[in-house]
Amino acid sequence: MKPFRTIGVLLGLTAASFLQAQELTKDATKLYEQLCASCHGDKMQGGQGTSLIDDVWNRGDGSDEYLTRMITEGLPDVGMPGFGGALDAPRVRGLVVYLRERAVRSQEEQTEYAKPVEGMEVKGRAANFRIETVASGLGVPWSLAFLPGGDLLVAERSGQLRRVRGGVLEPESIAGTPKVWAKSQGGLMVVEAHPDYARNGWIYLAFSDPGEKAGEAMTAVVRGRIRDGRWVDEQQIYRAPRESYRSAGVHFGTRLVFAEGYLFFGIGDRGAQDQAQDLKRPNGKIHRVHDDGRVPVDNPFVKTPGALPTIWSYGHRNPQGIVARPGTSGAGFQLWETEHGPRGGDELNLVRRGANYGWPLITYGMNYNGTPITSETGRPGLEQPVLHWTPSIAACGLDVYSGDQFPGWRGNLLTGSLKQQELRRLVMNGEQVIEQEVLFRGIGRVRSVQVSRTGDVYVCLEEPGRVLRLVPVK
Repeated sequence: MKPFRTIGVLLGLTAASFLQAQELTKDATKLYEQLCASCHGDKMQGGQGTSLIDDVWNRGDGSDEYLTRMITEGLPDVGMPGFGGALDAPRVRGLVVYLRERAVRSQEEQTEYAKPVEGMEVKGRAANFRIETVASGLGVPWSLAFLPGGDLLVAERSGQLRRVRGGVLEPESIAGTPKVWAKSQGGLMVVEAHPDYARNGWIYLAFSDPGEKAGEAMTAVVRGRIRDGRWVDEQQIYRAPRESYRSAGVHFGTRLVFAEGYLFFGIGDRGAQDQAQDLKRPNGKIHRVHDDGRVPVDNPFVKTPGALPTIWSYGHRNPQGIVARPGTSGAGFQLWETEHGPRGGDELNLVRRGANYGWPLITYGMNYNGTPITSETGRPGLEQPVLHWTPSIAACGLDVYSGDQFPGWRGNLLTGSLKQQELRRLVMNGEQVIEQEVLFRGIGRVRSVQVSRTGDVYVCLEEPGRVLRLVPVK
């Protein structure tokens, strides 16, 4: 008797009738235990059936499409039953996500990644580097702003705005900055200097803004100046309608990007996933305004009744990295974004004017409890990610390398990972990612990666909070 017949033939049942006799769970972990473990092993290591974690596939390429087909149709010639008659498409999709998670984790356990300490040389594929500490003793640093003369501003989740001057972290934070809702995933998220800061002195802040009702908040953007250690001249750039503020503590986004003469920023879905599709709501969107907050007259939904006129794109779950690709403009302008998926399905997107990125109608992930969100990973009229990560890496921070310090990285995207504590380099060919390199792993949650005007790479790390700089080693 052939090995895959344990579930079906040995019991004298079809796959469908076998499942009808069981409690049909939506939990992908339990589905695997129920349907697959007896042949493929409790850890997918193989047994009567083949291994599902060694990336060796005799009948296909191991893609999501191949796994879906195998689960649905089976391999009758070797006795593997198909479960398409019993499992609906969302459950099949959940199993695919679960198989992908376990396979990637197994491969990662067998791979050595650089875990550098101060002064240690890391040998990469296109450049060697070491890390040095720029600032330590921080709470949770979420982003940096580069000022003329080499000074840095550091945004801390708690709401404090700190300055690094002459290579030294000043003990006192900037006084008078806005009150922030610093709970859960909220706080002071972004500090950014205006491109013409040397002339106008404007500093921009993005943060979770407390609402009028206790416990409510929404992402907001202001600008101001720093004079004698104080925040002054504050002006509102963007505040959402008060009725859109939510009590959920998740998915605020955001990043600030000056490009094409405009300011782009993202707001996460704030835990209300269906609102990402609602053009009357600010959450789950990328927005575009002038640097003083005025709405551009050519924004895509300016003339759409009921739509918020600042919206540039929608259907986003939780934008955590946004960057404009240098050298692109006009019709060829490229705005790149990373966002958190649910369990699986973190995305790298090329953000286009007026486009719908599909959340939650389509996704490559599933719920955190292992149950499906939807079986659909694509649908006409909805944008596909350029790249998705399953399992999730919790992609955070994004920049394009265009400096001289690391010539082998020019044109590459750099992104951080909270969950995996990684810094990744994405090698691009036009609008496609053709290679990924993990530059280091396991030295802290990477909240931000930013390239300075001089081509230095700075990284904000949590646990403990500190700012590092990557120094090239020839």
